[in-house]
Amino acid sequence: MTQAKRQSRKLGWRFVVVAVAVIFVFLALVRNVLADVYYIPSGSMEPLLLTGDRVLVSRLAFANHPIERGDVVVFDGRGSFTPLKSGAGPVADAVVGTGQWLGLVPNDHIYVKRVLGVAGDTVKCCSTGGLLEVNGVPVTESYLHPGDKPSELKFEVTVPQGKLWLMGDHRSVSLDSRSLLGAPGGGLISTSRVIGSPLATVWPLGRLHLIDSDGTALP
Repeated sequence: MTQAKRQSRKLGWRFVVVAVAVIFVFLALVRNVLADVYYIPSGSMEPLLLTGDRVLVSRLAFANHPIERGDVVVFDGRGSFTPLKSGAGPVADAVVGTGQWLGLVPNDHIYVKRVLGVAGDTVKCCSTGGLLEVNGVPVTESYLHPGDKPSELKFEVTVPQGKLWLMGDHRSVSLDSRSLLGAPGGGLISTSRVIGSPLATVWPLGRLHLIDSDGTALP
């Protein structure tokens, strides 16, 4: 093999490596800036989202308008639903964080719930008719899992600025803001922890459908 051929082959491999690296970084940027796909590990949002669904999530869903009551949000639960620190040490945390950013490690601290209270709201369970109350007004929740009550746990909470009160649609199995009453933060989730909102269920193929902005499945 001549030196010219060896040099050409070396340059060809370098081009392939650089091209793969560029594509890899581009996809990672898309996932962390525009949209990403998340796995649904539980039935807490049934019937909208089922265990095993993979949903496409828009990271720009709330770029031009505030989060509203009724919105379904995907959020980072560290510091509220899960501990802020993993306890594995700064080096291990950095490795895991990088892996999650690149899509190599699952995000076990990512959750999806429905917004039932925004800043200034007083959320209470339940009215004399057995409905959830927001600011003294009973709320009819058509998205609730069939047979579920709004909540078996009675509570009343006023949502401060920058916080959200979140609950799953399958109330009888959902671990949500109610589960954190009495814990630091009182079950309230910071708006800064919201990643985005589901756009569509993309897997399995039999479940392929769009999700409306108000968190309802479109045919």
